[in-house]
Amino acid sequence: MENTDIDLPNARLAYTIIQSLLDGHEALSDLLVLMSHALDEDVLKALTNTNEWEKYLESKRTLGNTKLQIEAFTTELKKLEGIE
Repeated sequence: MENTDIDLPNARLAYTIIQSLLDGHEALSDLLVLMSHALDEDVLKALTNTNEWEKYLESKRTLGNTKLQIEAFTTELKKLEGIE
């Protein structure tokens, strides 16, 4: 058996934590879209011109770039589980 840096229980825990954070971020994104439809144009423009909005968009970009890393992690987890 190959030497690994993480054991299966900790890998599963890490995967569960990561998936929970991703699910929460997706739910928040869906909520923001829904809320944006309820705002008038001036309020929406004011909201999207804030540092908080920019931080949110940067977070979305970072998660998009992280997708490949998550896929690699999932592949390694499957190897640990013997699923491949």
